[in-house]
Amino acid sequence: MAFYDSIKLEKGMYNGGKTLTEVLEGLDPSENYKGTVLEGLDAFQRQLKRYDIKVGGAYSDSVQKFFETSNSAALFPEYVSRAVRQGMENADYLSDIIASKTVIDGMDYRSVVSSPTDDEKSLKPVAEGAVLPQTSVRTNENLVKLIKRGRMLVASYEAIKYQRLDLFTVTLRQIGAYIAREQLKDAVNVLISGDGNNNAAETVNVASSGTVTYDDLLNLWGKLTPYELNTMLAPTDVMKKLLALTEMKDAQAGLTFQGTGKMITPMGAKLLHIPSMVSSKIIGLDKGCALEMVQSGGITMDSDKLIDRQLERASISCTAGFAKIFNGASKVLAC
Repeated sequence: MAFYDSIKLEKGMYNGGKTLTEVLEGLDPSENYKGTVLEGLDAFQRQLKRYDIKVGGAYSDSVQKFFETSNSAALFPEYVSRAVRQGMENADYLSDIIASKTVIDGMDYRSVVSSPTDDEKSLKPVAEGAVLPQTSVRTNENLVKLIKRGRMLVASYEAIKYQRLDLFTVTLRQIGAYIAREQLKDAVNVLISGDGNNNAAETVNVASSGTVTYDDLLNLWGKLTPYELNTMLAPTDVMKKLLALTEMKDAQAGLTFQGTGKMITPMGAKLLHIPSMVSSKIIGLDKGCALEMVQSGGITMDSDKLIDRQLERASISCTAGFAKIFNGASKVLAC
């Protein structure tokens, strides 16, 4: 068993396609610390404790604490990556709209698709000895378009070495939030326009132009059958119209919105406010069937630069794309 205080940290730990935390967990499994004072800490957090680096709270250390030794300097890129990831998770709406997330090592990925007809969806009785109906699953004609989203960290070590890590973490989390918002825009665009495989969402027009009524929502709910309408996405102007509906003003909906900030619809679907949607549309979808997220690796950065304190123009990025699974599992209501 490798103990956390005897592990030699080095740059090469970032080159195997795994995060530093995953590499450290392989050398120093957390399960070995059950029943000890270190239970509840992962392998990376134990290394922070080893070098007495406090990354949060009023008494957090400054950035230069990471660079007191060559060993502790190797922890800095992972600290940056985790802070950016926290920002992405805090601004995360993707988990509310994707059915599956696939992580790949390369840049080329071809998703699979199944497009059953209405007759195939019905699963009619099969007579004894008869052949069962078939559902065809095939790969899409076009590759999933992966888009690199990121920021350039432009700051000299001299400029930030005395900066408290607690505040520096806030900056890094904001970078993560920027990436998450842009990925959400990519996902919404695929839901509406398709992923390049002739699978744009069907558009349902409202009964009265510019006015959203409860009947329009019922129409959207009916069009999505046999899929379940469990998630709805709308921009700010449409959200205002939805919240003004009489059916949205019942006591339970009001208490939920006022108490939690979360909005529900009369059909029970989760209603998400997406300010980045520029057109007056409502996207209705079945979260469990509509969209696949494809990500190439995790958060990538210039680890060598960060370890060597050459922070000027160090990149932080994440590459991901989206693919339709069942085309009929999402519809667009044009308002």
